[in-house]
Amino acid sequence: MIGRIHGVLLEKAPPEVLIDVAGVGYELQLPMTSFYQLPNVGEVCTLYTHFVVREDAQLLFGFADKLERGLFRELIKANGVGPKLGLAILSGMSASQFLQVVQHEDVSALTSLPGIGKKTAERLVVELRDRLAKFTQSLPVSESFTLGQDPDAGNNNTFVPVNDVKEEALSALVALGYKPPQASKMVNSVFEEGMSSEALIRQALKASL
Repeated sequence: MIGRIHGVLLEKAPPEVLIDVAGVGYELQLPMTSFYQLPNVGEVCTLYTHFVVREDAQLLFGFADKLERGLFRELIKANGVGPKLGLAILSGMSASQFLQVVQHEDVSALTSLPGIGKKTAERLVVELRDRLAKFTQSLPVSESFTLGQDPDAGNNNTFVPVNDVKEEALSALVALGYKPPQASKMVNSVFEEGMSSEALIRQALKASL
């Protein structure tokens, strides 16, 4: 079991990253809430991980702290929730917001996320309400890596073409489960000149809630 990765961040292509650990490159998928906290490419970072082995793939998921990883592990135990949907949920809201949503049985907040209908949201609340109590009691002392620059201030010194920014944001949203037309509408509704792709993704996800 791989529980933690510490190395140099080589590539960032939301929601995926490549980290060099002693000459070996590890590919990880992250919820966007963790992705926003990554340092710049070329800097050292640490991620807590969850390793999934399937017949057709071996997947490594990364998280900024143990709380988010713990929530992900509880999510994928729930009926009908796989890793992709777990990432989508934790990309659409922070760990503390998700805990509050479940605690207050806010079904409407969950149904705003991709892949979650009313019945799935209701089932999640019922299944997770008691199991997540242990996390609610310890909110939230983060054991995360050293944070990078504020995501909304990223890429200030490097010009990135608008089309590239939008395409990266669209790809990330589609990877998280949004349909291409929906993702395009979300991106175009919040896009502003000079935005980094990470800031664009953040605002698009906020606007969808």
